Amino acid sequence: MIEPKIIVDSQHHNAECPLWHPQQQCLYWTDIPEGKLFRYYPKTDVFSEIYYGEPVGGLTLQVDGSLLLFKTKGTIERWEEGKITTIVDEIPAETHTRFNDAIADPMGRVFSGTMATPDDQGRLYRIDTDGSIHVMLEGLLVPNGMGFSPDLKYFYFTDSDARTIYRFNYDKETGNITNGEHHIITLPGEGVPDGMTVDAEGYIWSARWDGGHLYRYTPNGSEVLRIPFPALKVTCMAFGGSDYNELYVSTAGGNDRSREGTGAGAIFHLQIDVKGVPEYTSRIFNY
Repeated sequence: MIEPKIIVDSQHHNAECPLWHPQQQCLYWTDIPEGKLFRYYPKTDVFSEIYYGEPVGGLTLQVDGSLLLFKTKGTIERWEEGKITTIVDEIPAETHTRFNDAIADPMGRVFSGTMATPDDQGRLYRIDTDGSIHVMLEGLLVPNGMGFSPDLKYFYFTDSDARTIYRFNYDKETGNITNGEHHIITLPGEGVPDGMTVDAEGYIWSARWDGGHLYRYTPNGSEVLRIPFPALKVTCMAFGGSDYNELYVSTAGGNDRSREGTGAGAIFHLQIDVKGVPEYTSRIFNY
């Protein structure tokens, strides 16, 4: 039995986007509605708030070790130990919404979605290494977790409100995604698919908002494992540690633990027999 262990019991409103930094051997994550960014060093068990301001809906690790922050209005900024540099000031079509989740691809591009509003649809963008911005998908509701198959044939993309993880053909050279198909559909009563990642065996891990579990699926989409959490809203996960055989999981709802669970809003650690892989680093340098 894999037992989730609380390592940061800070009762976040919506902790999201955990990201392991292999050079620093630490974990970063955001509490989106609170507009805060955090860092945790497992070796010393030191946890700190490193940013407070505009909400950060997604982040990637740059190849130089800094972070890219994906914020409101289509704003993208580089963060390096408190120094912030603007990469993209705003995207005109996104002035009333925010980014939600982000992932770098093998060539250093970044995919990031924007939330739908009552007046507009959500979109998935690709930001290329020269800073150019491309709309990849439209008509989305809550764009969320993404990942790549180990052979780089496929790109996985979650639209939470559609309760679906899609699979696209992926072209590494161009960054294009084509032939999208429903790959994993969440059944009613089992929560909503949120953040995701792909392990070294090509299996898909999906967090379950309002489902209280973390799920693992085979590459063909068959469920093989579900891990319960003392938190109703399991939001995202990241592999980390020196061998990438440790899993860090974020949760939400810490502002109402009587309803959301005794561990709601905490950051959890799981020691597992499965290995992950390092996330790709973004290479966007137009500053």
